[in-house]
Amino acid sequence: MKIAVAYKDGSVFQHFGHTEEFKVYDIEDNKITNTYFVSSKDSGHSALALLLEQNKINVLICGGIGGCAIGALNDFGIELFAGISGSADKAVNDYLTGNLIQMSEANCTHHEHHHEHDGEHSCGHCH
Repeated sequence: MKIAVAYKDGSVFQHFGHTEEFKVYDIEDNKITNTYFVSSKDSGHSALALLLEQNKINVLICGGIGGCAIGALNDFGIELFAGISGSADKAVNDYLTGNLIQMSEANCTHHEHHHEHDGEHSCGHCH
């Protein structure tokens, strides 16, 4: 099993569509056997979901995520734990002990910032 965490500076990154790096945890017998990083060259929900699928990720842990991203992850059969914050390592350990609360609904609150990226905001648009 492989768990990916949207990652920045040791913590769960809070905006899936702009994740630059994932920390990947290899899991065997409910224990972490290896960790490594996967950089994302592209941004946008579809590109990131495809990257996770190509790396054979089973579970994604992230902060904020929009509906289009959830749809893309569902298409690849990737289980989602969203709305998570704090230490990436603690989140994975909580998952392994059954203490991570699953949320699979859109929870991107980035729209409240009232600014745009390249003319449109990627939380609200499928890419």
